[in-house]
Amino acid sequence: MGGLCAKESGKKTKKKDQIANASPPVEKFAKTSQSVDNKKEDSAEYKELLSNSGSQQISAQTFAFRELAAATKNFRADCFLGEGGFGKVYKGRLESSNQIVAIKQLDQNGLQGNREFLVEVLMLSLLHHPNLVNLIGYCADGDQRLLVYEYMPLGSLEDHLYDLSPQRKRLDWNMRMKIAAGAAKGLEYLHDKATPPVIYRDLKCSNILLGDGYHPKLSDFGLAKLAPVGDNTHVSTRVMGTYGYCAPEYAMTGQLTVKSDIYSFGVVLLELITGRRAIDNSRTAGEQNLVAWARPLFKDRRKFSQMADPMLQGQYPVRGLYQALAVAAMCVQEQPTMRPLIADVVTALNYLASQLHNPQIPPAQSTSRSVSFGTPPRMLKGKQGESDSQEKSLENSSVNQ
Repeated sequence: MGGLCAKESGKKTKKKDQIANASPPVEKFAKTSQSVDNKKEDSAEYKELLSNSGSQQISAQTFAFRELAAATKNFRADCFLGEGGFGKVYKGRLESSNQIVAIKQLDQNGLQGNREFLVEVLMLSLLHHPNLVNLIGYCADGDQRLLVYEYMPLGSLEDHLYDLSPQRKRLDWNMRMKIAAGAAKGLEYLHDKATPPVIYRDLKCSNILLGDGYHPKLSDFGLAKLAPVGDNTHVSTRVMGTYGYCAPEYAMTGQLTVKSDIYSFGVVLLELITGRRAIDNSRTAGEQNLVAWARPLFKDRRKFSQMADPMLQGQYPVRGLYQALAVAAMCVQEQPTMRPLIADVVTALNYLASQLHNPQIPPAQSTSRSVSFGTPPRMLKGKQGESDSQEKSLENSSVNQ
């Protein structure tokens, strides 16, 4: 696995050997962070991450605080993009390279701190994939903690699903399936191709950023954890994440596995299909939790059309809707062993994304019994075929191709 490709920073030109030695400040900061946190869990993870970075050199560039202040016009309000658990995000322009970037500044009183900052720098320096956001560099001047990313011009998926401004175009069915497939590919890279595997732990619509052509990338890796390997079945850790997206077994026990991410992905897919938030306290009591609202509806295909986002205005393939709901239903199974592997989710969503819906076709009407329902190819079972009962409850049959 390669590190991020080095990009030009806003600094003056430096010698190659100075650029190549960008990792020592991170290692020094890691040691300081360990002594401050004094947590065995974090220390072991830092050691593992640093051992993986040692052979590759951390490619993230280091920035002085004054450079990033200049890039954002001293963090002026008109450069402000948004705010999350880490802190505020600004749009900026690096002076020497003229590159547009997104700069995230740690809120020193916020929910995340040195540990999350360090993990994000290390993770995104080691992980590189078309569906993961690129980390350009970081700043650790004094008590200042900032991260510099590639700029994603279309914002987050959340921006395109909820509270749409009049000038913002609604996402059609084809685009929703494309985004879902791309996000799944990013997760597949973390679970199946990264060494060691990574559990994302914070998959949600606001962390899926969209580039040109609505190309999705996973962002915010401060809560990521190294997945268990060998005979270990899970990672025991503090419960972190966002309510509504956390898998129930993780929320109750703190036992984290890659199947925890699968649950979170299922919630995101449901949001894409239904246009409903994972948690919406403005709705009636039985509809505030998206998964709790959807589970009874999964059992009756006559109600599937009621689950489609009204913003789609009936413009979706009926079979595609059924199949996408089948994928989501399997992902949000209460038992983690019954959730599918991410590779099978990717195969299923690639298939759905390839079945382009023609908007010239009349809007979908209420579900007809003549329409067959089925899961996409290789949308297979959880461990040892344990999702057979789920397939029966969804009235599954094979797809005719």
